[in-house]
Amino acid sequence: MGLWQQWVRQPQRVWLRRALFQVHLWTGIALGLYVVMLSITGSALVYRNEMDRFFATPKPTFDPNGKRLSKDELQAIAEKLYPGYTITHVGDRVTRRNPTIEIWAEHGSDKKERLFNPYTGADLGDAVTQGEYFVLWLARLHDELLFDRPGRYWNGALSGVFTVTAFTGLIVWWPGSGRWKRSLGIKWSSGWRRFNWDLHSAIGFWLFLFLLMWGISGFYLGVPEPFSNLVDAISDPEAILGDRPGDVVLNWLTRLHFGRWRNLPWLKAIWAFVGLIPAMMFATGVIMWWNRVLRKRQNVNVDEAVA
Repeated sequence: MGLWQQWVRQPQRVWLRRALFQVHLWTGIALGLYVVMLSITGSALVYRNEMDRFFATPKPTFDPNGKRLSKDELQAIAEKLYPGYTITHVGDRVTRRNPTIEIWAEHGSDKKERLFNPYTGADLGDAVTQGEYFVLWLARLHDELLFDRPGRYWNGALSGVFTVTAFTGLIVWWPGSGRWKRSLGIKWSSGWRRFNWDLHSAIGFWLFLFLLMWGISGFYLGVPEPFSNLVDAISDPEAILGDRPGDVVLNWLTRLHFGRWRNLPWLKAIWAFVGLIPAMMFATGVIMWWNRVLRKRQNVNVDEAVA
């Protein structure tokens, strides 16, 4: 039987497939907790704008004809509310999107940044709430691993490794011409080990393009230079920057990565749900590894101890 025929019929016996299985296994294990973190934070950040609005200090309704208090009046109100504090800043811009006035009060090392109602002088709350800081922290964790620009680079590099894991997973998925249909679904009546295997295999196949997209887009967001250099090399030098086909592709890659579907809430919900799949793939993969490797070793050690 030739190599190709063996690959089609009995791929488990092909050395390349066994080698790629090891690559898939160990890169998956090495990236495990990292992938779980990105999966959970990425799904949450699909709703970043909604979370920001939820945690933000409630703002009054914008009234273009309403009588606004002067800066001196607002400062006097703030000084009365915060005795002993020095008012160091009183904003003066009210917009439809942000109909508030920001006022800073300082006392030694203590600094308060508060929002005030420009029409009534009411103290509304913190200019930036703890909830908003949490969302920002969540975004920094997902985007740059809390390490600023170096973290963004390593995030991109690890996303490249994740892309390799996804590709090798697709190759390893192929069970042979006689069993490939069975690998497309989940046999619900089987034991939990078989169910776990089917879950990992079937979902990995059907959602492979999502996994591949997140890997490539994560690599691009962390290490954009190879992508932008390629777009520059293949684009018309006279074309407008940002409107070139390559620029459009990269913009879509970013949009797909973050699930930015402003007027499609149902699609955002799908993106948030599917974003949890990498975490589930890691969990099912670890269970398979435990069943096939660690559990056997434990049984061998027990048998040796009994003997």
